[in-house]
Amino acid sequence: MRRRILASIVGVTAIALLLLGVPLALSVEHLYANQEVLRLEREASEARGAINVAAMGTRDPIELHDDGSTRFAAYDGNGRRIAGSGPARADAVVQRALGGDTHDLTSGGRVVVALPITGNERVVGALRASRPASVVTDRTRRTWFMIGSIGFIALLVAALLARWQARRLTRPVDALVASAEQLGAGDFATRTHPSGIGELDHLGAALDRTADRLGGLVARERSFSADASHQLRTPITGLRVRVESALLSPDADLRAALEETLVPIDQLESTIEDLLALARDTHADRSPLDVARLLRDTEDAWHGRFAAAGRPLRVESDPAGGAPPVAEPAVRQVLEVLLSNALQHGAGVVTLCARSVAGAVVIDVGDEGRERLDPSRIFDRRVGRSNGIGLALARTLAEAEGGRLILDRPGPEPTFSLVLPLQPA
Repeated sequence: MRRRILASIVGVTAIALLLLGVPLALSVEHLYANQEVLRLEREASEARGAINVAAMGTRDPIELHDDGSTRFAAYDGNGRRIAGSGPARADAVVQRALGGDTHDLTSGGRVVVALPITGNERVVGALRASRPASVVTDRTRRTWFMIGSIGFIALLVAALLARWQARRLTRPVDALVASAEQLGAGDFATRTHPSGIGELDHLGAALDRTADRLGGLVARERSFSADASHQLRTPITGLRVRVESALLSPDADLRAALEETLVPIDQLESTIEDLLALARDTHADRSPLDVARLLRDTEDAWHGRFAAAGRPLRVESDPAGGAPPVAEPAVRQVLEVLLSNALQHGAGVVTLCARSVAGAVVIDVGDEGRERLDPSRIFDRRVGRSNGIGLALARTLAEAEGGRLILDRPGPEPTFSLVLPLQPA
C-alpha cells in the first residue's frame, strides 16, 4: 500500500510538471529568440541611421562598426555588399529587405536581421546585422536548467510528502489489521488508538465496539455456563432421587414413576433454554411484563415444593402495579434462585410479593430465618447463602435487564428485592 501511494503521488506530480514544464520551456525559448531579434533590430536601426545614403553608389566608403559579437554589412540596390562583414551577395534575408520588408532568420548558427535603406522615397540598399545564435541558446539552456532544477526539487518534495503521507495512512491501517488479528485470536481487550484520520477512526471505533460486544458475549456465556451448573444441579439431583427411589422400591410402579419425572424434565429443559438464550444475548421479548400473572405461575410451580417441606408460601400482588419492559425468562430465573435460596437456607413462611414504587416495580422474596446476612458479600461467588453462585447469577440477570437485585433487609427475616424499572434501561 505504501508503494502504491508513493508511486501514485510521485507519478501525478511528474505528469503535472511535464504538462507545465515542457510548454513553459518552449515558450521561454521562443521568448528569448524574439527578444534577441528585437535587440538586434534595434542595433541595426541605430547603425542604419549612421549611414550616409547619398554616399551609397559612390566611391565614398561606408563605415560600419562591429561590436565584437554583432556584425553589420551594407548592400546596394543590386544586392552587392559594399561594406561590413557578410556574404558577398545578398542572401534571402537581404533580398527581403531590398524588397522593402524587415526580415529575420537563423542561418549558419547566427541570428540575422536585415533592414531596408531608403532614400528619395525608394529602397536604395539594405543593412544586414547578425549575432551568434549561441547567445539565445546559452540563455535558454540556463533557464531550462533552472526549470529542471525547480521541477526536480518539486518532485523530491512530493516524494517526501508522499512517503510521509503513506506512512501516516498505512500505520493506522496496520494497527487496525493487528487489532483485528488479535480480536480473531480471542483477545477482546485489544483497543485501537485515534489516528487523526476520520474514516480510519470510525473504523477503529467500530472495531472497538465489536471487541466490547464479543468480549461481553463470551464473558457472559462463560459466566452463565459456570453459574448455571449450580442452578441446574438441584432439579437434576431431585430427578435422580426420584428415579433411584423407584428403582430401589420393589413395589414401585415404574411407569408412574417415569411419568412423574416428565414434569421436572420439562421444567429443567425450559430452564436450560432460558439460560442459554440469556447467556447468548439473543433478542428476547421485552414486552411489558404481567407481574401478577408471573407471580401466579411461580406460586403454582413452587407451592408443591414448599408444601412438601412443611413451609407455607404466601404470594401477594399489587393490582395497580405497572408492567416493566423486561424479558420474562430472566425475571423467572431470578425468582427461581431467590425461592430456591429461601427453601434451602431459610426458615418459616416464605413471602413473595410485588409492590409499586416511583418509576419501578419491586418484587420482594423474604423468609423468617434468624441469620443475619452480609450485604457486602452476599452476592459474591461461593460466599453466603447458596454458595453465592446462584445469587451472583440472579444479580447478573437483573442487571442485564436494566434492574437491580439488592438485599433489602439483611436479617433477621432477610428479604431480597428485585427492582424492575418501568422505562426501558
